[in-house]
Amino acid sequence: MAKRLSLRLRIFLFFCLLAVGAVVLAVAAMAFVWARADQGVSLSQLITACVIFSFLNTGLILGIWLLFDEHVARPIETLSTNLRLRAHSGVDAGLSMQAAQYLGDLAPAAQALSKASQPPAESTEHTRRLIKERERLTALLSEIPIGTILVNAAREIVLYDAQAAAILATIAPPRLGAPLADYFDLTALSQLRASGTSLNGAFQLSDIGHHRTFNTRIKALGEEGDIIFIDYDTSLLNEGETRPLVFDFDLLEREMTAHAKETKLSDLCFVVFDTETTGLSVETDAIVQVAAQRVMNGRLVEGEVFDAYVNPGRAIPPASTKIHGVRDADVADAPTIEQVIPAFHHFAKDAVLVAHNAPFDIGLLRQQERATGIKWDHPVLDTVLLSAVVFGISQEHSLDALCQRLAIEIPAQHRHTALGDAKATAEALVKLLPLLQGKGIETFGALVQETRKHGRLLKDMNPKQPKRVVQLT
Repeated sequence: MAKRLSLRLRIFLFFCLLAVGAVVLAVAAMAFVWARADQGVSLSQLITACVIFSFLNTGLILGIWLLFDEHVARPIETLSTNLRLRAHSGVDAGLSMQAAQYLGDLAPAAQALSKASQPPAESTEHTRRLIKERERLTALLSEIPIGTILVNAAREIVLYDAQAAAILATIAPPRLGAPLADYFDLTALSQLRASGTSLNGAFQLSDIGHHRTFNTRIKALGEEGDIIFIDYDTSLLNEGETRPLVFDFDLLEREMTAHAKETKLSDLCFVVFDTETTGLSVETDAIVQVAAQRVMNGRLVEGEVFDAYVNPGRAIPPASTKIHGVRDADVADAPTIEQVIPAFHHFAKDAVLVAHNAPFDIGLLRQQERATGIKWDHPVLDTVLLSAVVFGISQEHSLDALCQRLAIEIPAQHRHTALGDAKATAEALVKLLPLLQGKGIETFGALVQETRKHGRLLKDMNPKQPKRVVQLT
């Protein structure tokens, strides 16, 4: 139990023990004196002296603790957090030498070690070259009029190019890790496999709604999976529209656990989302914009972004527009929430939902369950609570403070927009995950247990919301 307590709390309890111990010793000493004193000493005098000593002693020890906490415990906790940021998230958050002046040579030694662990310039240049080569490969593949999808042995999507993304988008939002059966009727493919015919051939592939049929070829990769080539209709991709090559080869060897609580944080798929609304009430206000960014295997999935305006069916108050910038003209021709939610629900399928101050955003979605018939029973995480687990309850946990702490820059024009805040929160999540693992929190279940210790934060941030909204499940 003691190992779970923070350093500052343990030091505080240590000083409390000193104060209590001193009072106990004083009482024992005065009892001893009373037992052996003559009639000149009264019991009331001894009690008064004991009370005065207790107050003075407690005040003295409290003062010493405050000095110790300010000059020793807090700098040590900050130093350890900064070292974890450097080790696990690559964030260079230097410790103020003035704040750490009472730690002796500990802070300079830690900074020297941190600088020594920085990657050499050659490594950084090599990374830049790899990124540039990937961009060239993506541009080259985008010119080939064939949609390419790589699936693993479980027929989950591991890779898709721009052409395949355009095809998938006509059916549902494309996403890595999604079963191919979410998009296509695989009856023909299953029959081909059952017949014993070589899978290195051509066949017809229909979308899940049987609205379109595609000329398709398949290349079997043995136990790893298959490559599927789909004839591409250039009209599907808007002129000037670019899509990256989206892939995660770790999905070729993904091992699923029986329950989400047993899944490692690094193996989870997250959909980090944010909403903009007509006001601050979950029960009476409406969504005007929803956006999300997918995070898989601890990395942002470039190209898998959801962003949609929503027509709330009412005027947007000027005070709300002043915050998020969404005007009535922006949503006049936008779809209704009943039209947007099914697409967003598909985008978030089989993922953990993540938001900053999640009770408000997930509460808005759950308010629409009766109207849309779609139930939001996803696991939910809140980056407010993740921040508290990593940095401690005493720190500020606003999105701006968290991003500043993690060296994440939010362009001013993107702050308080659904997409801008969702992307910033997703970047924060990517940097928080290794910090959580560095603290020994490896699985989703273990993380949920830790966040529940700080649930009071959400109640304080949502004082006017109903209890059922503030409670995350």
